[in-house]
Amino acid sequence: EVQLVESGGGMVQPGGSLRLSCVASGFTFSNYDMTWVRQAPGKGRKWVSHINTGGSTTYYADSVKGRFTTSRDNAKNTLYLQMNSLKPEDTALYYCARIRLGGVPTRIDDYDYWGQGTQVTVSS
Repeated sequence: EVQLVESGGGMVQPGGSLRLSCVASGFTFSNYDMTWVRQAPGKGRKWVSHINTGGSTTYYADSVKGRFTTSRDNAKNTLYLQMNSLKPEDTALYYCARIRLGGVPTRIDDYDYWGQGTQVTVSS
């Protein structure tokens, strides 16, 4: 059974940092591109970042570029999202998801498995 379990969310002040983790199981993690998606209150899910299988290539939404860093440790079957200089508008439920083989990395419909999400709240 494929499972993705996020952790690391919480409440932080503007300008602060958080590191999210997503532990994968039930599939060969190193064979799949992975992605982070967030959903702000009352809004739809939006792509944040994705990373290729080996971790050598990453892409980011303009809204987080320069502040967020996605990485992975294939030996630990874990995906990470380092979030720095957090802003109130980063407040959202953050999900990791698996991009289906051959899928378009920025197309949410091409994500075939999702974690349960971890809440990030940025507030003073």
